[in-house]
Parts: sequence; C-alpha cells; structure tokens
Amino acid sequence: MDWFRIPVGEWFDTGLDWAKDNLAIVFDGLDTGFDWMVTSLTDVLLWIPALVLIAVFALIGWALRSWQLAVGTVISFLLILGMDVWVSAMQTFALVLVAALIAIVIAVPLGILMARNSAARAVLRPVLDFMQTMPAYVYLIPAIIFFGIGVVPGVVATIIFSLPPGVRFTELGIRGVDAERVEAGQAFGATPGQILRGIQLPLAAPTIMGGINQVIMLSLSMAVIAGIAGADGLGKDVVAAISTLNVPMGVEAGLGVVILAIFLDRVTSALGTPAEHPHSLRAIVARRRSARAELVARSAG
Repeated sequence: MDWFRIPVGEWFDTGLDWAKDNLAIVFDGLDTGFDWMVTSLTDVLLWIPALVLIAVFALIGWALRSWQLAVGTVISFLLILGMDVWVSAMQTFALVLVAALIAIVIAVPLGILMARNSAARAVLRPVLDFMQTMPAYVYLIPAIIFFGIGVVPGVVATIIFSLPPGVRFTELGIRGVDAERVEAGQAFGATPGQILRGIQLPLAAPTIMGGINQVIMLSLSMAVIAGIAGADGLGKDVVAAISTLNVPMGVEAGLGVVILAIFLDRVTSALGTPAEHPHSLRAIVARRRSARAELVARSAG
C-alpha cells in the first residue's frame, strides 16, 4: 500500500521548516518573553521566605473558601518544605501560573467569539477537537524545534494542551444565559458590548470559572511533560526518578504535584461559587458589613 501513502508528516515537517526560517523573530520574541515571565515569577516565589509564602497561601485559602482549607494548606505545604522539594514546587507553580494565565487570556475572548458568531464556532470547534485529542507529547516536537530545550517549550505545550476547556466553557456559559434577560437588555437600548459586560459575563461567570479551573488543572497535569522538555520543577524530578528508578524522589515529586493540584483546584473552584462557601473570610466580612449597615439604618430610623 506504499502507493496510497499520504505524507502528512512530511508536509508538517516542511511547514515547520518554513516557519522556523521565516518567523524566527516571532519565536525569538516569544522565547524571551515566556522565559522572562517564568523566571521572574520563580525568583519572586523563591525570594519570599517559605514560611511567609505558606502563610500567604493559607490566607488565600481562608479568604476564598474556608479556614479548613487554610489549615490543610499549611500542613500540606509544610510537607513540601519538609520533603525538600520546595524549590522544584515553586518552579512548577510559576510555570503553571504563567501558562494558565496566557491560556485564559486567549481562551475567554475566543469563547465569547464562538458564542456570538456561528461562523467562528464552525471553524474553531474542529480545531479545539484536534487540540484536545492530540497526544500531549506530540506538542513537544514543534515546541522543542522552535524554542530548544528548557522552560519555554514546556510553557508552549502547556498552553496548547490546556486552552480548549477554557474556550468551550466560556462559550457554554455565554450561550446558556437566559435569552429573556438578553432581550430585556436590548429592549432598554443596551449595545451588544453593554449586554456582554452587564448581563452575559456576570451570569456566565460560574461556568467560565469552571473552565478556568480546568485550564489550571490541565496546566498542572503537563508538569511532567514540561520536565521532559527540560523545564525545571517537579516534572523534571519525576523524569529523573523514572530514568534512575529512584522511588523516594518519584514519590516526593509526585506528592508535590498532587498538593499543588488540590490547592489550586479548591481555590479556583471557590472563585466561581462564592455563595457555596459561607465560612470563607470574604463571606464573614460581607456578613459583618451587612449587619453593621443594617444596624446603622435602624439607628437612623
């Protein structure tokens, strides 16, 4: 059947060669920018004393979800510190935050575009299907060709792999807004932009936050693959443990990934459903402000 073979791989390789020769300035700019962002954030995280940063993480958990999450955060991050994988954990944390932020910045506008434009939806859906079903390791091939070994190909592969859920959830949230509310806004003369900002985005926020949560989780799941590309962090420790059959290193690095995943999952899911967390610090402060305002109103009356 050699006569029937379609050289898709060769065509793709030719396209990569063309892009590398003609778009070198673009890839050099991306390489410099991504490397600077990850390195700078890593330096900041490692500059802050570990115990202070753990306290900050705990405060974030309490502010957004509950004091139980704050206590769990302290215990789990102290475990990371005690296992002596703090530096690797912060390197992975920085990579995930940068990649997830870039993916979200791209995903949310694309999701809005798909929700409001049927032609864009028809074009982007097959692309998203392709991005979600392509094995994640394959993304490393062009990433390493364009950016070499290091943190940047890990960031690029992570962005591509984690992008689709953010787009799909944003589209789903916008399209799921009650049509009567949109029509009411139109009846009052609101422009499409005003309807988007004042009606659709606020009502779709829980769904969009669910998509952001998935983007972050998928970004973290790429930590090991980023390690294969040479990115420093827990993923690189896992790869080293596999290559040397070092069980303790593998278990400790893997547990570090799990702890980061649980923390990020709980925090980001709480952002989308604030009403479900009455024991969070922000809910407590809101109730006290409401009670104080009510007391003032009664006194004035």
